[in-house]
This record gives sequence, structure tokens and C-alpha cells, in this order.
Amino acid sequence: MDKLKKIGLWLTIVFLHYSCNQETPEPQSTFPGFVVPSHFPAPIYSGTPNNPITKEGFELGRRLFYDPITSKDSTISCGTCHQSFAAFANLDHPTSHGFNGLFGTRNAPPIQNTAWMNSFMWDGGINHIEVLPVAPLTNPVEHNESLKNILVKLNRQPSYRDQFNQVFKSTPITDQQMLYAYAQFMTMMVSSNSAYDSYVKGNTTALSTREIEGMQLFNAKCSACHSGILTTDGSFRNNGLKPNGIETGRMQITLEESDRNKFKVPSLRNIALTRPYMHDGRFNTLEKVLNHYSEGVQDSPTLDPILKSNGILGIPLTEDEKQKIISFLHTLTDYSFVNNPLFQEP
Repeated sequence: MDKLKKIGLWLTIVFLHYSCNQETPEPQSTFPGFVVPSHFPAPIYSGTPNNPITKEGFELGRRLFYDPITSKDSTISCGTCHQSFAAFANLDHPTSHGFNGLFGTRNAPPIQNTAWMNSFMWDGGINHIEVLPVAPLTNPVEHNESLKNILVKLNRQPSYRDQFNQVFKSTPITDQQMLYAYAQFMTMMVSSNSAYDSYVKGNTTALSTREIEGMQLFNAKCSACHSGILTTDGSFRNNGLKPNGIETGRMQITLEESDRNKFKVPSLRNIALTRPYMHDGRFNTLEKVLNHYSEGVQDSPTLDPILKSNGILGIPLTEDEKQKIISFLHTLTDYSFVNNPLFQEP
């Protein structure tokens, strides 16, 4: 072997050794700011002059979302019940468990497109995104903490003090600042890139023939409540579930008998990932959900009129129609949202 070949071989070995011992760099995600999808309506919330959405504010909100310091025993974070792989719902648990292993009475809903909501929770008990976190933080079976104690814990940590000061230019940390940060993170959680979205925006090949048939059935039989690009009209309705325990739904907030057993119509975006279903998680498959609407609707004084037409309870559906609708519902899954590194635990 001549000298030049030896040198070339030596350089190759050195290069391979160096390359094999280097960590593969993680992909970097840029912060896009809050962008309204072109096929969406105008949002209800997009930040305010007192709380403009910034990269630093968003990152602070994400840190808080995943930090169990916000619970009484530092074991429960928002991310505990709102899991990214389940479209920020609580996979498989009928009702969410929180502080000290306690269970609530309701299933954790997914967090997506909150910027287009004017009410929150299954009963609409919260009417603004900037106060939304107060309910789970102070609920005795969720975080079971007080805002005062959370602030004490946050202010004890220099890294939090520095981060809050960077965003809000003041110290000490206040409850308003904390709620602003949460709002920035949640506002950015926009789900708008499913196969269905691609179809709506003009890509006629985005859905199969069967999925299009399912969409047409959905529009004919389901869209009176699950309407528009957000797949919800935001109303509160009694959908004919057999009452479970002492739960009264919207009536718990309004104290009006006419609201008994009414719950917020949820968005169906990412529905294939967010089982179990209904406010109490009683159904663990989409087939069971459609079986309820076709065969299991219970009559009551507040049952939605849509489900009691011409003396017929429910929505007539054949087995083939159910499967076509389910095929369409799967097209509402937005994998780019679920897997977006911006929303994962930092």
C-alpha cells in the first residue's frame, strides 16, 4: 500500500470514528406565532394588548403546563390528563384521576382550537381562556392547590422568576401573569392540518370515495350540532344519555331546570385519538357512540328536539352508514398537531 493510500485510509477511519460518536442533532422547531388558518373563521381570542403572544410567553406557558409544581403534592400537571399523543385528552380513562389518586366525574376534553371558544368545560362554567386554568388548579380532585400557594412555589425558584420577568418585565410573579402564560400556550394549540382540512382547501384526492360518502352522511345526520370547520356549534345539548349519578350538566352552572343533563357539544377534531367518549367517558369506541345515537337515546324533558323527530328517538343509521361515518371521522386526525414538538414536554 503506497503512502497516499495509507493516509487516505487513516483519514477515513478517523472520520468514521468521529461521526459515530456524535449525537444526531434534534430537529429545531421555529416559533411561527399565532396564525389563523385560511379556512377558519376569525378567532375569539388571539392575545390582547396586555398579553400579546410571544415565543417567550408561549414557552413559559408550556413549562407551566407540564410542571407538577402546580399541584398540592407536586405530582399532577396539566399534561397528566391532557396527553399529547391523545390530542391532549386523557386516553382510556373514563374520568380523569388527579390529586391523591382521586377521580373526577368527567372525562378530560382535548385541548385544541381554544382560540375559537367562548366557553369551556363540559358545562360552560368558564367563559374566558385567561381564567380557564383556575378550575383545574383549584379543583380538590385535580390539582387541589390554591393560586396563592402556587405563586409561593414559583417565586421560590430563580429560574421561574427570571423567565416571568423576561416575559412580563416585572417581579414578583403574579397570578395574572401565570394565567396569561397558560393562555398563550393554549391559544397556539391550533389543529388545522388533517386530511379533511386538505380536502376542504381544494385537494379533492385527500379523501377516498368511502370517506367522502361518510362526510356526506355526517353532514346530513350529524352536522346540525357538529357544524362548521370546527365541528361544533358550541351549544349545550341533552343528547339522550342515561343520567349517571348526580351529574346535572349545564344546570350546575345556570341552576335552570331547562338545562338539566345538557353538555357542551364537543369538537370532533382528532376524535379517533381521544377515546373514551362523552362527558363521563362511558363509550370507548366510535361504534358505541354511533350505536347510542341510532339505538340508545333516552327520552327526557330536556332531550334535544333534533333527537326526537316525528316520534322517533335518535338518528336512524344502518351499519354500513355507521362505518362510513367512522371512516370520515378518522380523516379529522391531525398528526402534525399531535406530533408537533412545540407542544411536547420541554
